[in-house]
Amino acid sequence: MSEVKLAASVRSEFGKGAARAIRRNAQVPAVVYGHGSEPVHITLPAHELGMALRTPNVLLSLDIDGTNELAIPKAVQRDAIKGFLVHVDLLLVKRGEKVTVEVPVQAEGELAAGGNLLEHVLSTLSVEAEATHLPEAVTVSVEGLEAGSSVLAKDITLPGGVTLVTDADAVVLQVLAAQAEEPAAEAEATEGAEA
Repeated sequence: MSEVKLAASVRSEFGKGAARAIRRNAQVPAVVYGHGSEPVHITLPAHELGMALRTPNVLLSLDIDGTNELAIPKAVQRDAIKGFLVHVDLLLVKRGEKVTVEVPVQAEGELAAGGNLLEHVLSTLSVEAEATHLPEAVTVSVEGLEAGSSVLAKDITLPGGVTLVTDADAVVLQVLAAQAEEPAAEAEATEGAEA
């Protein structure tokens, strides 16, 4: 996992008007909190932050007016229509500290023949890992799984140093048999013959 360095500025103006002015200047309002310290309201460069947030559980190295802090994104708010960043909550972390994060589940491989469907019951897993070694995703092989098969959280191999927080018996993926639909003409003929 890589660290992304961002320059941050402490902000003193709050409210909708101030937040809109910050966003007009290609910045994003954010709050940094954790380790029992008072929350710090900052602004971050919108483009660089947007690029960093493309990586799940990215580790941010923030230069807040000359002070270096490590943080991970805790909550990201985007505009519902245009998708731009509205506000970000960041959690302070330290090297060696364990944190709990949500990690995306990715499936790879081909299901058994027969038109089976793969259902993602859980799209993420809660895991605990060192803040500087957070996995971006976990990959699960579904090669050859047949209808009725399922993958439980405990069946997923996690990277070293990562422990599962999600219930071990939770179903993550399951394979469903494709349901064939009766052609409409046949269904009507069958109903007419029965009457």
